[in-house]
Amino acid sequence: MYTAKDYKSDQLVRWCPGCGDHAVLNSLHKAMAELGVNPDKIAVISGIGCSSRLPHYMNTYGFNTIHGRGAAVATGVKTANPDITVWQCSGDGDCMAIGGNHFIHACRRNIDINMLIFNNRIYGLTKGQYSPTSPKGFVSKSSPFGTVERPFRPAELVLGARGTFFARTVDMDGPTTIMCMKAAAQHKGYSVTECLTNCVIFNNGTHNWIGTKEARAEHAVILEHGKPMIFGANREKGLVLDGWNLKVVTIGENGVKESDILVHNAHCEDATLHLKLALMDGPDMPVALGVIRDVECESYEEAVVNQIKDVQAKSKYHTFDELVGSLEQWDM
Repeated sequence: MYTAKDYKSDQLVRWCPGCGDHAVLNSLHKAMAELGVNPDKIAVISGIGCSSRLPHYMNTYGFNTIHGRGAAVATGVKTANPDITVWQCSGDGDCMAIGGNHFIHACRRNIDINMLIFNNRIYGLTKGQYSPTSPKGFVSKSSPFGTVERPFRPAELVLGARGTFFARTVDMDGPTTIMCMKAAAQHKGYSVTECLTNCVIFNNGTHNWIGTKEARAEHAVILEHGKPMIFGANREKGLVLDGWNLKVVTIGENGVKESDILVHNAHCEDATLHLKLALMDGPDMPVALGVIRDVECESYEEAVVNQIKDVQAKSKYHTFDELVGSLEQWDM
């Protein structure tokens, strides 16, 4: 039996007061306690950025790597130590700018790593430049007249790279964050959880419209496998299909019954509906939180181990000495 304190290091947490990263860290400690994995069997890997300080605040093994290279190091750790539970922590800049290529290939390979993306839509550590997830028109120190670029949407990258797990949560929603983290840890493969976080200094209020419990009730739908997609302050709204598109309806109006509401299937191999859910954005559609996609597929390190066993079983030589002894010999 473990408690959250068992996963906390003795280091002072050096994030700004009010930063959303504090809440995600606390949820991670609680999720790890509920999962009950020995801290000695956990490694936390990060790149560079505010969120990437997280390994210092964990009473586990950890490595604060170089900018954008967390996925590469985490892949090596997991492949060499398949029995270790590996968590990777990265920001929207560290992950999707300099680390973008590593990120999509980690998704494609399906290495068994639990990836947390801290998305505050800004470069916080370097003092307020726009990031790959900043909305078009966003005014920052590096875009004084508004950025002209269209942003990355993490879910699109994950599903486009044939990712097997994608979840989303917001920093102030502890229960949903813990639920997503536990599901990510139990998933065999590269599990990506996008954590919408607030940067109180350089991008304060970026997720305000779903920041409070009351706002989430109106503007977010929390997805759970096997349950209807219902939301609203009085749970009076739901999602249905209208042709190829998703549509919000009110239960009890125009003959709409609760049985008409779509039931979430996170395990569906076809990612079409998962992508539609993940890309919903206001004001007419709710933001999807919770586990959006969770499908089974052989993980990378499993495939590597199985391949080695298969080759060894078919080989005539089982040791290096046997191999050397089979080669042509000569005397000098």
